[in-house]
Formats: sequence, structure tokens, C-alpha cells
Amino acid sequence: MIKATYQDKDRVVDILAESFDDNQSVNYIVKQDKKRNQRIRKLMAYSFDICYLYGEVFLTDDKSGCALILFPDKKKNNLKSIFLDIKLVVSCIGISNIKKAMVRESKIKELQPKKLMYYLWFIGVDQDQQNKGIGSALIKEVIEDAHSRQRPVYLETSTLKNIPWYEKFGFKIYNELNLGYTLFFMKKE
Repeated sequence: MIKATYQDKDRVVDILAESFDDNQSVNYIVKQDKKRNQRIRKLMAYSFDICYLYGEVFLTDDKSGCALILFPDKKKNNLKSIFLDIKLVVSCIGISNIKKAMVRESKIKELQPKKLMYYLWFIGVDQDQQNKGIGSALIKEVIEDAHSRQRPVYLETSTLKNIPWYEKFGFKIYNELNLGYTLFFMKKE
């Protein structure tokens, strides 16, 4: 696992936009119109920028998989983060979806613990390389990194088939949120 550089942003966006194209949670936030695919890419670019500033962006050595990590305690409201948030609303969420997105984020924040965490925002593998153990190797390294920082790992998933995969690595569901789809909150201490 290597730390991504800013030059890796397009590669990370490619992997995540493809991996999360049909994800319920992503599509709940992204404005659903003829630009939906571009909007998902904008969401992943935003997520890359936020994690690059306030967390970590990791790639597998062969750059076929990636993980976006956020340290919520380090995220600051400053001109840069406000600019990125505004850009996300305009290019991805859409003005008409602002309230829905804000209510969703507020509900998620209520259910997340108020302690230091290692937040696994996104993890994905190039579709041509899936089912080869790349994601499993990556999540093991992510867990090791979290352990070395003495932070528990938290994530959410709306993809039912991913739950047993996360459980295989010691994650447990600690809460659920119904948003018209179920968002499962998972942690690994």
C-alpha cells in the first residue's frame, strides 16, 4: 500500500466512480439526471480532496485499488473546505437536493461516535481486478495503519453483499439508518 499523490487523483476517481456507480448511498446524494455519471465522478473527486487534506488516500502498489480515509477530528471549516463543499453542491448534489443531503449527513453524524476514529469513507478495486484478493489485502493494510495510529476503524455501507466481507475482517454492525434504503454502520475496535 502506498500513499497517493495528487497526481493519482484521476486514477482514484476512476476506480471509485466505477465501483460505486450503482451504490444506493452514493445515488441518494447524487442528482439523478443525464449527468449522473459525471456527478459521481465529482463526488469521488471531492472525497479525494477532503481525504487528501484531512486524512489519507491509499493505493495498492499496482494502483488497482484505493482507500479514502478521513480523520473527522482534523477536518476544519476553512475557506478551502467551504469552497470544496460549495463546488460539491453545484456539481454533484444539485441545489434541489441540498436539504435532503444535509438531513442525511446530520442523521449520520448523530449515529457516529464522538471520539477519535479512522473513518474508511471509500474502498474500491478496479473492476477488471476484482475477486483476486486485492481488496482483502488492501483492507488488511488499512486496518494495520489504523491500529498503528491507535484509532478504531468506522465505515458505513448500503451494500448488503459487502457486510459479510467486512465481518470477515472483524467489523461489526453497531447501528442502522433507514433513508429509503438501509445504511449499516460498522466498526472494528
